[in-house]
Amino acid sequence: MEIRENLQRIEEQIGEACTRAGRDRREVTLVAVSKTKPVDMLRSAYEAGARQFGENKVQELTSKIPQLPSDISWHMIGHLQTNKVRQILGKTCLIHSADSIRLVREIEKESARQEQTTDILLEVNVAREESKFGFFLEEVEEALYIMKDFPHVKVRGLMTIAPFVSNAQQNRPVFRKLYQFYVDVKSKNIDNVTMDILSMGMTGDFQVAIEEGATMVRVGTGIFGAR
Repeated sequence: MEIRENLQRIEEQIGEACTRAGRDRREVTLVAVSKTKPVDMLRSAYEAGARQFGENKVQELTSKIPQLPSDISWHMIGHLQTNKVRQILGKTCLIHSADSIRLVREIEKESARQEQTTDILLEVNVAREESKFGFFLEEVEEALYIMKDFPHVKVRGLMTIAPFVSNAQQNRPVFRKLYQFYVDVKSKNIDNVTMDILSMGMTGDFQVAIEEGATMVRVGTGIFGAR
């Protein structure tokens, strides 16, 4: 029962954050981060209404998919190596962690080979943490102008992993900065770039992220408990 209750609590907190920000609850998608969790826990979350699941590792993602209902939308949220791209194309609805032009080129090449279009988010290292992957903010626009010529990749928006902090308010400037950049880029109407998804906020800070404009939050511990 605990997963169902956790999910309900997270849903309530999303609703409260939307109310505080004057936003419609339907603007925010909850991705249940199920990395390292056994399939029976995912099934419990599914039975409680979750349909969007996020995984960090290609092997784990591809092994879980056949064991669970086919109406689940799978998100690749972890660092993706170029040599693993082939294994997940067509299996995920969205790759959140496109963190280099080299990787996106590989996604383009493989998508063309499989005759499909792949939706991605560019991962942005807003806080410039050495331990994190991603583009720095000042590199994103130039990257988008390169990617506009990739016919098999669609850039749907941006993603960030904010610093690990004890007080969620400390990440407000990070979320605000990325939101402002997201709005700015959207206004430029770059070909092949829709900018309709802003994936930011995790268990510790998703309410602040929603208040600052997130359209997608990635919650693991809050739903499934600590690893």
